[in-house]
Amino acid sequence: MPLRAIHCFTRIFLLAVLTTRLLSVQAGPPFQTDDPTPVDLGHYEAYVFGTVDGTPVEIDTTGPAFEFNWGAIPNIQLHAILPLGIACPLNNPVYLPAGAGPSAFGLTDMELGVKYGFIKQTNHRPQIGSFTMFEIPTGNSTRGLGVGKVWYKLPIWEEKEFGPWSLCGGLGYAVVPQTQYRNYFYGGFLVKREISKKLELSAEVFSHAREGFATAQTQSSTMIDAGGYYHFKSPGLQLLFAYGHSVAGQTENYGYLGLYKTWGKDRFR
Repeated sequence: MPLRAIHCFTRIFLLAVLTTRLLSVQAGPPFQTDDPTPVDLGHYEAYVFGTVDGTPVEIDTTGPAFEFNWGAIPNIQLHAILPLGIACPLNNPVYLPAGAGPSAFGLTDMELGVKYGFIKQTNHRPQIGSFTMFEIPTGNSTRGLGVGKVWYKLPIWEEKEFGPWSLCGGLGYAVVPQTQYRNYFYGGFLVKREISKKLELSAEVFSHAREGFATAQTQSSTMIDAGGYYHFKSPGLQLLFAYGHSVAGQTENYGYLGLYKTWGKDRFR
């Protein structure tokens, strides 16, 4: 692994660990496959996390980052992520086509989204929903911290629960209307098992088509990720963790470490 890549992985790992120390269901985080179930009406979710996604041509790192979800309307969740990140261009960086250049740290592109659960789960059918996301160009694209234009993710997700087991999967399409960028398909399938009241473990298969800046040649990749959720004694507080590696296509690594908190009252029901 190139020395620059090692430095980037080390920095994002330390950022994630330090972030979790600042704070004394589900697919989605820490996985790349999401679920179709919105946050309950009048309830909230908050995450503080760090991630790394590395290939031979780029390393995308985020951390500390902050995610907030709100059950604002029945069956509808509002979503926002405010991320800080590290641009670590290798030989052919995604955001810096003119040359590798030094790494940079700062605010990256903010994410806003709406999750809509339009079919509810029953004994005979899965939960189905959409999770439209808008990537807002708040990061400095000239420093490698963003794309420089609004782009979109348009996925459909399904979920079915069977006792302690949960199955999630779906397909999405990313629209990136920036010069020399590509639109691309992505999708995944996840299996989750409740091991105990404190621990849930999951594994997923996640794939994406060719993406990123045209000259970066970021190829399609299929990954297997594994991780889980540890429930602390404090109600609604969890540790989230995952790591994965590609099994087909371009070499890729993925990692996630964060804390999750949910709260709210059922006063609207």
